[in-house]
Amino acid sequence: MDLQVNQEIKETALAHEGAIETDAVIVGAGPVGLFQVFELGLLEIKAHIIDSLAYPGGQCIELYPDKPIYDIPAVPVCTGKELTDNLMKQIEPFGATFHLGQEVTTVEGLDDGRFFVATSKGTTFLTKTIFIAGGVGSFQPRTLKVDGIEKYDGTQLHYRVRNPEQFAGKNLVVVGGGDSALDWALNFVNDGPNKAESVILVHRRDGFRAAPANVAKMKELCDNYEMQFIVGQVTDIVEDGGTLNAVKVTGGDGVTRVVPCDQVLVFFGLSPKLGPIAEWGLNIDRKQIVVDTEKFQTSTPGIFAVGDVNVYPGKKKLILSGFHEAALAAFGAAPYIFPEKRIHLQYTTTSPKLHKVLGVESPVFD
Repeated sequence: MDLQVNQEIKETALAHEGAIETDAVIVGAGPVGLFQVFELGLLEIKAHIIDSLAYPGGQCIELYPDKPIYDIPAVPVCTGKELTDNLMKQIEPFGATFHLGQEVTTVEGLDDGRFFVATSKGTTFLTKTIFIAGGVGSFQPRTLKVDGIEKYDGTQLHYRVRNPEQFAGKNLVVVGGGDSALDWALNFVNDGPNKAESVILVHRRDGFRAAPANVAKMKELCDNYEMQFIVGQVTDIVEDGGTLNAVKVTGGDGVTRVVPCDQVLVFFGLSPKLGPIAEWGLNIDRKQIVVDTEKFQTSTPGIFAVGDVNVYPGKKKLILSGFHEAALAAFGAAPYIFPEKRIHLQYTTTSPKLHKVLGVESPVFD
């Protein structure tokens, strides 16, 4: 790949001073990236996993940590957090090393067939294979475009709810019309340890992209004066001594109202960005990486793409599809790592070798 690489960093890596030598680097720690660790581990391939988020889980943790998922085989229902926790437990035997809160900035093919990989934090790798499991890319919140409000980001302005308890007893303005906005507005109205003093929902129109049951519940609460709903858009803020005291909401009638608040929660959705992956020289179609369906290899030998980030005829963006892709990608990568070794398909039910790898006792059958 014809990519710009800082020559000093590259020379250091090639001299094996500071660069981590590994068989596999996985880019993305969502469910499919985590399961890729498992499939590689069954083939005795150790992996390092990189993610721009500060924690594993990807979309499941960012978008629906507490929402039920119903289409994981043999698991009737689980939340995004439960799925992530179970996958983390499943890969424990394989000792994957996580490099979180950083993204891959450089990938270059080397003459010996390996790849030089560098991250935004300066971590460098020499790896035989790369697995891109970045979902639809890194997620960036769509921000509220109001002059001066950005300085309150993380203190009085929030695009994600990290700690619900910090909003207890506060006067909240929740902005948005999707599931996240309705879910959190209802959450902070309901009795409980995180109950807010007041909740005002602001949306640009009297129509929602949220679950009808939640919309009906919100309207019922408004009718009972337990919360408010205002049709309009936040157009300005009111400040006093470096504190955000209120937002100005302009309605469809052109009237601007001052809405007092302690905290503003904005849920305009998350915008996926393919990021530096787009510059790696891979065959990309509409921001998705083109792969084959035999081993889910990209246009560059030794680089594989699994999960929502890839595209091929008949592609379905389902977690279970990503799990299947991870299995075939692991077998596809094995010849790069063990060129002299013939890889046999074994079953975790009956293989003593896999039982040893997993750290479990082999069952005795009558």
